[in-house]
Amino acid sequence: MLIHWHIDPVIVSFGPFALRWYGLLFAAPFLAGLSFFKRVFREEGIAEDGLDRLLLYAVLGTVIGARLAHCFFYDPQYYFANPLKILAIWEGGLASHGGIAGLVCGFWLAGRKFSPPVPLLWLLDRLALPGALGAVCIRLGNFMNSEIVGKPTSGSWGVVFDLIDQVPRHPAQLYEAAGYLATLGVLVLLYARLGRRTPHGLLTGWLLALVFAVRILAEFAKEPQAAYEAGQAFSVGQWLSVPFLALGIGLIAYALKRPGTGSAGPRKRNV
Repeated sequence: MLIHWHIDPVIVSFGPFALRWYGLLFAAPFLAGLSFFKRVFREEGIAEDGLDRLLLYAVLGTVIGARLAHCFFYDPQYYFANPLKILAIWEGGLASHGGIAGLVCGFWLAGRKFSPPVPLLWLLDRLALPGALGAVCIRLGNFMNSEIVGKPTSGSWGVVFDLIDQVPRHPAQLYEAAGYLATLGVLVLLYARLGRRTPHGLLTGWLLALVFAVRILAEFAKEPQAAYEAGQAFSVGQWLSVPFLALGIGLIAYALKRPGTGSAGPRKRNV
């Protein structure tokens, strides 16, 4: 069965301003995450006065990290020759590996400003659920944009991205989204079972291990994203995923050896 995909990336426009599917799906997990953190902070007795800063640092860290990773890993020759184009984020080009690294940096900076400071791994564990949701939304956004397309199929089935060409392709974006949705399900079950007793690093470890295992597998169905990776056995995305996968496995092992570390530390309720 062939599906012809021809969706306008712009939902609605107002003069020079446009609301795009990708932008909407990019913003949704941040807003959902803020709501989730408010609930978790209330339930676990953590002061909520730093949540707005946490959201701001998370957004800035994600966008800056994702942009720099795209420029330096996926098209370095172009951006070294045109360094000012690094700032042209409206032209597209974000890499999820850099986004995750930037997000962690943002959480580290914001966590230090809580009074008392909140452990980074505790914050990242609570980020794991909206983080997995964010991974689903980003790949759905790529699908709506007809970007990061899959390799051609046999021709009897697949998705034809009419904005790209008339070749039936693997819907690699949906493969990844499905894998990340399954990851979200695992994390929800773990947190529902352990709650505030979740050992520090456990949810973060499972998030990294599962997300990047899915990413490595899904890359086999994708067209090359960097010009210089054509003909290589493994893609740039796969090579970049290996350290994150290893870190995830390491965090799971770390957490299982410290089952009593679930608390966020000294608690300070709002007054």
